[in-house]
Amino acid sequence: MRIIRRREPKRAPRRRQRDVLRDVMLSARECETWLTLDELAKLTHYPPASISAQLRHLRKPEYGGFAVEKRPRTVGAVLRGEDFGTVWEYQLKRRIRKIMGRSRAPRRGTRLALRTVVC
Repeated sequence: MRIIRRREPKRAPRRRQRDVLRDVMLSARECETWLTLDELAKLTHYPPASISAQLRHLRKPEYGGFAVEKRPRTVGAVLRGEDFGTVWEYQLKRRIRKIMGRSRAPRRGTRLALRTVVC
């Protein structure tokens, strides 16, 4: 008699906080919207300190090498009463790496120059 084993369905991998934040920031970029840490916290349900750390990670080449732009929120914008001082807003840009060609024959042991261009 044969033993029948049931296979458990594989779980879908959970999305990491960094991936959720990246997707939210890129979709906000398409709408040309700048978001504060408080607004990102309300959208993603993650704490602002954690979001700030993930924005730093998104600058690293191993996590996409994005350009995270930061600017102070204008005074004319509506702010809540607990916001004292400068409120910063963020926007994410993709970096494009281009390989620059050479005009002469390459020397031994040299590499092509990479240039980072922010779009």
